[in-house]
Amino acid sequence: MFKPVKSSLTAIIVGAVILSTLIVLWLTQEEHEALLFNSVKAHYASLARDLSADLQPVMETRPVNITDLEPSLSSLIAYDALAYAAIYNIDFKQIAFFQGARFDSQKNFPLLDSTQPWDVGSFLINGHLVTFERIGPQDFPEGFLVLVNDATHLIKRSKRSLLWQSLPLILVVLLLILLVSFLFVNRLLRPLYALSRFTHEVSESKDYALRYNEHHNNEFGHLGDNINSLMDTIEVELTINHEQNQTLVEQQQTMTRLANFDSLTGLPNRQFVMDNLRLELARAKRADDDLVLMFFDLDGFKGINDSLGHETGDLILIEVADRVTTMLREGDLVARLGGDEFIILPDRDTSDTSVTNMANRVISAFSEPFQLRGLSLTVGVSIGIARAKDASYELSQLMSNADLAMYRSKARGRGTFTVFTIDMVDSHKRKLSIANSIEQAISNNEFIVYYQPKIDKNGLIIAFEALIRWQHPEFGMIMPGEFIPIAERGGKITSITEWMIEQVAKEMPAIRSILKRRFRVSVNLSGHDLRHGGLFDMIHDIFNRHMVNPEYIEFEVTESAYLENFALSNKFFRRVGNMGCAIALDDFGTGYSSLSYLTQISIDTLKIDRQFIRELETSERSRLVTGTIIDLAKRLSLTICAEGIENHNQWDYLLEHGCDHVQGFLFSEPVPLDSLPFLPVRFHRQTTPAS
Repeated sequence: MFKPVKSSLTAIIVGAVILSTLIVLWLTQEEHEALLFNSVKAHYASLARDLSADLQPVMETRPVNITDLEPSLSSLIAYDALAYAAIYNIDFKQIAFFQGARFDSQKNFPLLDSTQPWDVGSFLINGHLVTFERIGPQDFPEGFLVLVNDATHLIKRSKRSLLWQSLPLILVVLLLILLVSFLFVNRLLRPLYALSRFTHEVSESKDYALRYNEHHNNEFGHLGDNINSLMDTIEVELTINHEQNQTLVEQQQTMTRLANFDSLTGLPNRQFVMDNLRLELARAKRADDDLVLMFFDLDGFKGINDSLGHETGDLILIEVADRVTTMLREGDLVARLGGDEFIILPDRDTSDTSVTNMANRVISAFSEPFQLRGLSLTVGVSIGIARAKDASYELSQLMSNADLAMYRSKARGRGTFTVFTIDMVDSHKRKLSIANSIEQAISNNEFIVYYQPKIDKNGLIIAFEALIRWQHPEFGMIMPGEFIPIAERGGKITSITEWMIEQVAKEMPAIRSILKRRFRVSVNLSGHDLRHGGLFDMIHDIFNRHMVNPEYIEFEVTESAYLENFALSNKFFRRVGNMGCAIALDDFGTGYSSLSYLTQISIDTLKIDRQFIRELETSERSRLVTGTIIDLAKRLSLTICAEGIENHNQWDYLLEHGCDHVQGFLFSEPVPLDSLPFLPVRFHRQTTPAS
C-alpha cells in the first residue's frame, strides 16, 4: 500500500539531488568557461607581446624582408587552437600570413576594417578570440600583429575534459545519495508500514479490540495513538450498536407480534386474520369453494367488567381463548378482534353438519363456569355464522353477515348460534334506516313522550316515568328497545336525551294542571349521557328557559351505567341533587357489583328490577332478594320503588314488606300526555285491576 509513497519520496529526493548536481555542474562549467577565457585571453595577449618584440627588429629594416618574419610566425604551430596569425604594416596592409591548426578556408574569420582604429588587446568576435598588438613603439609603431584563435573549440574541449574528469565523482555521489535516501525513507516510513500492517490486520479480522503497540516520538507516534483512540471509540460504538441492534431486533419481533397477535390472549388479532381472510376468500373464489366464518362474543361480559373490574375481565378473556383453542381442530383458526369479540375460521370443511357441530362445541365449552379469585362466573356466547358464497366472497360483506347473525342470536336469548340468511339483510337495512333517521326525527318532532304512573302505598299517583316513543313515518311506532341501542352505537343518544328533557319541561305545566299535588317526573339517562361533559349545563339551561322547578324532576340511571362511569356519575348527580332533583338507581340487584358502592353515592330511590317482581309468586329466592333489597333501602333511608307490577298479589306482597312506590301494567301502561286526565284518581287493592 505504501510502496508508491516510498518510491515517490525516493524519486523526489534523487531528482532533487540530480537537479542540484546539474545546476552546480552547469554553474561550474560557466565559471570554468569564464576563467578559461580570461586565461586564454591573457595568454594570447602575452604571446602577442612576445611576438611583437621578436618581430620589431625585422619590421624596422627597410625594406622589410618577409622571409625573416616566417621563423617567428612558425613558432605558432604549437598552438592547436590558433586559426591564423597576420602581420600588417603601418598602412594596415597585410604583409605576412600564417595558417594555424584551426584554420578553415570554409569559415568566415573576423575581417579587419582598416578604416577603424585598432585597439590593443583581445576581443571575442563571432566565436573567435582576436588579439591585436602593435609592433614597435606605441606612438610610432612599425606594424600590427593579429592572432585569431578558435575560442569555441578551446572552451568545448576544456568543458568536455572537465566533465569526464568530474563524472566519476558525480556518479559516486549520486549513488551515495540514493543509498542514503533509501535508508532515510525506509526508516522514516517504517512506522507507517507498521500502521499499514495493523490496519490491514484489523480489516481482515474485524477485531476492533486490537491495538497498535509501537511507540514513536514523532507524528507517526501521534497517529498511532489517534488510531488507538479511534479503535476505542469504534469498539464502544460497536458495543452500543450491537446492543441497539439487539434492542431493535427485539422491538421488531415485539412489533410484529403486536401487529399480528393480541397481547392479552396471544391469539391472532384483527389485522392478521383480516389479511388471512382476504387470501382465503381469493383462494375459495378461484376454486369455487365455500368458506365459513364464525363470529361470537361473550354474553354478560360487560357486567363482569363493570362489577369486578377490567382485570377480572382480562382473566376471563384469557380463559376464553384457552378453552376455544383447546376444542378446535388442527388447521382451524381462532382470533380475537377486540373487546370480547372473537372469530373462528374452520379449516376447509364447510358442511352444515361440521359447522353445527363446531358451533355446539364452542357453546358447550362455556357450560362450565370460570373459577377466578374465589368466584364462580358463568359466561355464555352468542355465535353468528356466515358463508363466503352468500357474501359474494367480499370480506366486508362476510364480516357484516356474521355480525348480523350474531346479534340475531343475542335477540333469540343468547347462548345460541345463528346461520346467516338473506332475510337478515332487511332487518339490518331497517336498523340503518333508523340510525340515519334519528336526527331528522328530532328536527321533525317525530318522538313522543309517554308517561307511566308511579303509585304510593295509598294508591295515589305520586310520580310519572317519562318514556319515549317514535312515530316513524315509514315503520310506524318504534319502541325504545329497538332505536335506543342504535342511537347509543351511533353516538346520537345525547341528542335524544336533550329532546326528551326539553319536551318534559314543555309539558310540565300541563301535567301540573292535571295532578294538583306534588309529584315528580322521572327521566332516564344512559351511560353515554353521563360521559357527556355538557349534560349538566344543558339541563340547567332547559330548566331556566322553561322555568321548571327541579324538585319536580327525578333522573333515573341503571346500576351498570352508574358504575361504568362512577366518578363522572358521582360528580353529575351531586350537582343535580344540589339543584333539587331526585336521583333513582334503576335495575338494582341485576349487576355483579359490590354493595359497598352504596355508601359512596348520593341517591334518593332504589328501583327493584322487574325480573325479581315477575318471579315473586314462583321463586322463594326472588322473594328473599326482594325483601332484602327493601330492608337495605330502609336502613339506608332510601325510597324503594318496584317496577313491573302486573297483578294484585305482587302489589300486596310489596306493600306488606314496606315498598314505598310501585309501577306496572296493573295500574297503567305508558300513555301519552293527552291520556293522563283519564287515569283513576286512586288505585284500589282488589282482585282485578282498577279501570
